[in-house]
Amino acid sequence: MTRSRTFEWADPTDLAKAGQELAGLEFVRAMASGKLPAPPITATLNFDLDEVETGRAVFSFEPSEEHYNPIGSVHGGVYATLLDSAAGCAVHSTLPAGTAYTTLDLNVKFLRPISSQTGRVRAIGTIINAGRKIVLAQAVLVDSRERLLAQATSSCMLFSVA
Repeated sequence: MTRSRTFEWADPTDLAKAGQELAGLEFVRAMASGKLPAPPITATLNFDLDEVETGRAVFSFEPSEEHYNPIGSVHGGVYATLLDSAAGCAVHSTLPAGTAYTTLDLNVKFLRPISSQTGRVRAIGTIINAGRKIVLAQAVLVDSRERLLAQATSSCMLFSVA
């Protein structure tokens, strides 16, 4: 049996421009509230930005079979994308206008399998240490019972876009 999924996204050009002009917290909150469109990756994987405050961001995701790897569980790249997004938005929420970041590395530990039976999961990103040029962040992926499914650390490099 063949299955299909159709999704749409907004042109990311205006979103990227807003990301350069707004302070990080204002920018990430505008995406969370829907005032700015979500980036295309959220439509591709079907996840949501639920919460943001300075130095913290929370995404949620309902796993389903379109996220599966060949052995019948959610692909590790989906875990990594959620964790990278949560850690990255936690970093972004602390930046002044005209400053951006890029992920230098992402170290992921997969602790439990995820399937469509797992239910909604949350990726919670927080700052561990903020330097002038490098920010270390972490993210955890938990299920509805707060069981740890995966965790990651991320080093992010800051740079000027002004």
